[in-house]
Amino acid sequence: MTGRPPLGRRRPGSTGAAPRYGLARVMSKRGLCSRSQAQGLIEAGRVSVNGRVERNPEQPTDAVADRIAIDGEQAQAAAKVYIALNKPRGIVVSAADERGRDTVYALLEPAGLPWLGPVGRLDKASEGLLLLSNDTVWAARITEPAGQLEKTYHVQVTGLPDAAALAAMTAGVIDQGQRLAARQAKLLRHGEKNAWLEIVLDEGRNRHIRRLLDALGYEVLRLVRVAIGPLVLGDLAKGAHRHLTEAEVAALRGA
Repeated sequence: MTGRPPLGRRRPGSTGAAPRYGLARVMSKRGLCSRSQAQGLIEAGRVSVNGRVERNPEQPTDAVADRIAIDGEQAQAAAKVYIALNKPRGIVVSAADERGRDTVYALLEPAGLPWLGPVGRLDKASEGLLLLSNDTVWAARITEPAGQLEKTYHVQVTGLPDAAALAAMTAGVIDQGQRLAARQAKLLRHGEKNAWLEIVLDEGRNRHIRRLLDALGYEVLRLVRVAIGPLVLGDLAKGAHRHLTEAEVAALRGA
């Protein structure tokens, strides 16, 4: 006997049924680290469950009751943290970059926050509103394709798009076998050689706006995300972050 409760059963003294997932997923759901980080810790023999070292990241684990320790220290579920960050251009949305580029985590390091995962992405050349949280359930609900939140961008392009060009953006194009379209596109302002557009997406394919505009003959000079659903970037300084209010967290969940 190993001392483990059979799969699907709770240990004595507990009540009700709790879901069981792979150990790495449970560590991520508890906000201890990312799933990939958990996998590395587990495979290195640094994680124990109920006092026993576990090297299998897929070991079924009670999402609520099982005691998880890292390097012999009991790993308590971190308090839920929800962050809005104004990502500057040139910063990578990654915990580590193989090419040594600056990441968003370097911006957050002085704040002493627990592990946070990005809720969606912004590519290196893009700027603006980025959400981060250790609440993986909340994050998954926001990013799931079936309920994709609208995201609003201000985009500077070369040229002066007219009404027909804006209509073409919402009609969409086929690029690399994918249909790319904006939910809304409107002209904000323009100069002699370039213009600022407001583009709203209700889906998010890789480099969606850049590919769409390139297919229509427009080069993107700047791309700034200014809103995710009901949450707006506002006057948050570039490179700065703030905690979301309870009302904002609930509004994003509800949206």
